[in-house]
Formats: sequence, C-alpha cells, structure tokens
Amino acid sequence: MNLKIGIIGTNFISSDFCEAALLVPEVELYAVYSRKQETGDAFAQKHGISRVYTDYDAFLNSGLDAVYVASPNFIHCGQTLKALDQGKHVLCEKVMAINENEVQSMISCALKNGRILLEAMRPDFDPAYELIEQTLPRLGRLSRATFEFCQYSSRYDRYLNGEVLNAFNPDLCNAAVMDIGVYCIHSLVRLFGMPKQIKSCSTKLANGFEGSGAVLMQYDNMVAEAIYSKTAVSVTPSVIQGEKGSLLMDYVSRPEALELRLRKGSRDALTGGSIEALPFTPAKNNMVYEILEFIRLIRDKEVNHKYLQYSLDTIRVIDEIRRQNEIGTF
Repeated sequence: MNLKIGIIGTNFISSDFCEAALLVPEVELYAVYSRKQETGDAFAQKHGISRVYTDYDAFLNSGLDAVYVASPNFIHCGQTLKALDQGKHVLCEKVMAINENEVQSMISCALKNGRILLEAMRPDFDPAYELIEQTLPRLGRLSRATFEFCQYSSRYDRYLNGEVLNAFNPDLCNAAVMDIGVYCIHSLVRLFGMPKQIKSCSTKLANGFEGSGAVLMQYDNMVAEAIYSKTAVSVTPSVIQGEKGSLLMDYVSRPEALELRLRKGSRDALTGGSIEALPFTPAKNNMVYEILEFIRLIRDKEVNHKYLQYSLDTIRVIDEIRRQNEIGTF
C-alpha cells in the first residue's frame, strides 16, 4: 500500500508528523498546503515534499489519497468535510473540532463517504496504553485516577512580552483544555468511559485565554482528575490507584516509563510492597503509531471504528468544561 498524504499546516507538529511518516514505508509525503507560498516552500524543502499549494481545491485535486490536518482548531471541521466529500481519508489533529456538533458532522460525513476519519490523539495508539489496560486488573478495585499534563509553552514568554501568537489567542477557539488538557481527558475517557458528572475550574490570562485548569470526573465507583497547564511544568507523575496498588506514568501524551507499586498487607509499597517497572520500549516519536493505525483502518476499510466514539465523548466533556468556565463561544 502506497498512501499519498497531503499535509495541511506547517507548524512544529506537522514537522513531527513528517519525521514519523518517514519511518513508515507505506507513506509518501505527497504535498503541502499553506496559506503563504514562502512558508509552504520552506516546509516542503525541509521535508522533501515536491508539491506546494496555496489553493485548497488544487491541493485536494493533486492526486493525494489522504490529508493530515494540522491547521488551527476552528478550521478543522471545514477542511475535513471538504476533503472527505472529495474522497480523501483524514487524519485530524486534536482537538478534532471545536464542539460536539462539528465532530458529529465530521463523523457523519466520513461514514457517508466511506472514508477513514481519525483523530491524531497519540496516546490512543501508543503501546504503553495497551500495557496500562492489561495491568489495571492487578490494581484491584479502582478508586482514583489523576492524569496531569502541565507543559510550559514555548510561546508563553512571547505572550508575556506582549506578542499574542495563535497558541494564546482565544479568538481562534483555543484554550489550554483543548491544547493540553485534551490529552488527559481523552485518555481518561478511553480507559474509563464517559463520566456521570463533571466539575471543573480554570485560570485565565489577561486576554481571556484559559492558561490552566482542573477537572473532576465522577464515575460509579471512582473519581478521575485531569490537571493541565500551558504556563507551568508538571513535577509529579500521573497515577491510577486501586485497592491493591498504584500505577504511575511519567508523560500522558508520550509515556516513557510505567511503574507498578503493589502494597503488601496493610503496609504501603515503599516500605513493604513491591515496585515494578513495566517493560516496554518507548518510540522516539510516538506519532508513528497513529500513522500505522491510520493505514490499517484504511486497508481494512474500518470506517466505523472505536476511536470515533473516544473523540466524540472527549469533545462532550470539553464542551461542558468550556460551558462551566465560559471559555470561548460555541
């Protein structure tokens, strides 16, 4: 299978995608679409792409099979719908769209056209999460999960100096929950399902942009927390707790270390239990796994796949968080 992929967007995440795609023989980096010719040319030269377009229709009609959408959140839906209607498969960066209605319209369009739509949510496809799922029974009855992702944005210093880039522009349907928090929320939904109740709070910058937040998700027999920020750095791991022990994970978006701590009797793991590093080899760029799964779904014609429900449930949770904290309009 030789899949010709067109890249929409020329930011750092698109570069990461191209580097991962080079590790997959079935993929050809076929074309790039950019609003500015010079930006598109520079990106194409960097990644060895021969075709550059500033016209979206010409881009879609260039002979490509699929598109990778890495444009600002608020135009994901329109670009995706047009690509699907023209028979292209779509791998769309997180968040898939800005609200539930848009995500649902994208899913319906994919099903109607018999094309694969997949959110590029890298934890979904990382083997570390399969290992987490396999290990959960060893924890016994679960009581709490806390997933934390706080990453000081490389653009925050420029914001503090008075320059508001897209990453901190609330007018683009941007927020920390949609950029960073989504990793925690999506992973919790994937592991434990849709919560029965959601309570959340946010902190905002002077321009109204949500800089950080915390979410409490209530389930029948456990609670889950999502803690996120674009203006600070995490110093504690994410953890899943059960009656028999805990599972610790270093990075939610790209796990590099998993640690299982089982208690012994009434004593805690550190003094009387066991500590076990779960064996797996992290990928240097775990976006390769989402590309491999995208190809598999296309090959198997699995249009109505499980990841669509994960994406739909995640945006439902985010919509409620935005409603509670008055984050943007939707």
